[in-house]
Amino acid sequence: MEFLYEYGLFLAKAITLVLAVVAILVAAAIANRSGKSQKGSLKIHDLSDKLHHYEQQLDHELLSEAQLKAKGKALKAEEKAKQKAQKDSSERDGRLFVIDFKAGIDAAEVSNLREEISALLTVANAQDEVLVRVESGGGMVHAYGLASSQLDRIRQAEIPLTIAVDKVAASGGYMMACVANQVIAAPFAIVGSIGVIAQLPNFSKVLKKNDIEFEQHTAGEFKRTLTVFGENTDEAREKFREELEKTHELFKGFVANYRPSLDLAKVATGEHWFGQQALELGLVDKLQTSDDYLMVAAKERQVLQLQYVEKKNLAKRLGRGAEAMVERASLKLAELGMPGKR
Repeated sequence: MEFLYEYGLFLAKAITLVLAVVAILVAAAIANRSGKSQKGSLKIHDLSDKLHHYEQQLDHELLSEAQLKAKGKALKAEEKAKQKAQKDSSERDGRLFVIDFKAGIDAAEVSNLREEISALLTVANAQDEVLVRVESGGGMVHAYGLASSQLDRIRQAEIPLTIAVDKVAASGGYMMACVANQVIAAPFAIVGSIGVIAQLPNFSKVLKKNDIEFEQHTAGEFKRTLTVFGENTDEAREKFREELEKTHELFKGFVANYRPSLDLAKVATGEHWFGQQALELGLVDKLQTSDDYLMVAAKERQVLQLQYVEKKNLAKRLGRGAEAMVERASLKLAELGMPGKR
């Protein structure tokens, strides 16, 4: 009887957890069908204000009352002179717009990047500057090609563009970086990898061993070259390599267009370099972190960070909640264990 009691208790808990998950998934599906697509919003952060606030906090801790008054008086006089000069010249100070782009293989973040760039292009002009902090090891050619084209929109608008590489901008990441008027990099940032790679497994021998037939039909001689399940021919391999070489040539031509002084025979080998080496090779223009660049800029002009944030609809929120519940449920069931095995 004790075994049946424990088993019934275990079963009741398991069913309750499963039903709760199912209920959430059903609610998510209903919300997804009935809910309207929700657009994102542009968030603007004044980084110059943030840095000035840090300075004021430290000043209040480190300076005496008299020193604080003297500094405040000097700053007011400086601001007044600056405003008068600006009024006389009828020109405003240029602003620095900051965008962060951190992406993986599929560069899905390009959808946010295009919104951020479209937004800044409505107000920015040649007096301003755009700093994009790129962090990516590269990925799909078409995805990073689009991301690079988004950056080119800034160049086409004749707005100075600087790319900062604090950690890594390799392959597709460097395809983006080379578009800039100026590329800065931290001393140990990874830069370069101007090359193309493709790899895939082939299971044809496994299928044959298990007497499994695989059929593939195409129209067009090279609709498919290498395949995962069928037998690959030397002709298909040659065609595949030819396509890789063509892609590499396009990549090299793209880089050469924006950085014509590069010795492509030396840097387009697929290798990557650290910042210091990249500077010597001409892949970057200056060794500097984005933090240093922003601190210097904030002393002279307004620094605004743009961030496009997508609103998550109810379906997505419920979906994530369901995922978390499934994970918790799995852990809980593991803790409960099967009755009679204590």
